[in-house]
Amino acid sequence: MSAHKILFVNQEITPYVEETHMSKIGRYLPQTMQESGIEIRAFMPRYGLVSERKNQLHEVIRLSGQNIIIKDTDHTLIIKVASIQSVHMQTYFIDNELYFHRKFMLHDKNGNSFTDNDERAMFFAKGVLETVKNLGWTPDIIHCNGWISNLVPLYVKTVYMDNPIFANSKVVYSVYDESLNRKLNRSLPNKLKSTAVPNKDAAKYKDATYESTTKLAIDYSDAVVLGHEDVQESIKSHIYDSDKINFIHPQDNFGSDYISLYERVLE
Repeated sequence: MSAHKILFVNQEITPYVEETHMSKIGRYLPQTMQESGIEIRAFMPRYGLVSERKNQLHEVIRLSGQNIIIKDTDHTLIIKVASIQSVHMQTYFIDNELYFHRKFMLHDKNGNSFTDNDERAMFFAKGVLETVKNLGWTPDIIHCNGWISNLVPLYVKTVYMDNPIFANSKVVYSVYDESLNRKLNRSLPNKLKSTAVPNKDAAKYKDATYESTTKLAIDYSDAVVLGHEDVQESIKSHIYDSDKINFIHPQDNFGSDYISLYERVLE
């Protein structure tokens, strides 16, 4: 395979969170690629529901301590790491007390999406990309799984496009059957501009919703995966109407199919 390094930016990875369709892909797709001889790095947020003791997370001091500026406020980036020993697969966790120590992912105990999900997605995206930059590790493919990763394509194609670490990276975005039951903060364009996103790109995020931000993630990606059959029809139509390489997640023995997808993206 022509891709030697794949960065997986995941919303969920089992066993760190409850086993779901998405979290199983977050676990087994990187594992399958690693077993195929591909060098991988996998990231996810360190939600408060992730047990540090049970999963033996520990802080990586040399990668921690950087400040991510959002809305003129410094937010400290903490990097933790854990391994699934049986398969020798390491996961990096993006941690910050303000954004990720609550005991839920995107929604509170009543099922309402968090009002700061926009900033959480910004911090996660910037945290992953800054950490990869600090590692000096150049990914051929950046594969984003789940809504919390939806700003990564934007940042890679704008803010980081001239950085030698990411200049030649291709972005794959996987879409799932998700939703947010609230609009994102209407000041999102200004928040994005505060993180160096160009004005013309930030302006696209006015009146942002789950649907509109997902469509924008597709627009900034090189390929799109339908990770679930029940994705909203309007989003499916957006994928098929675009010129993006598109792919439906296979149910079984998906390793070779994903390798073929990655090869197409890199052609």
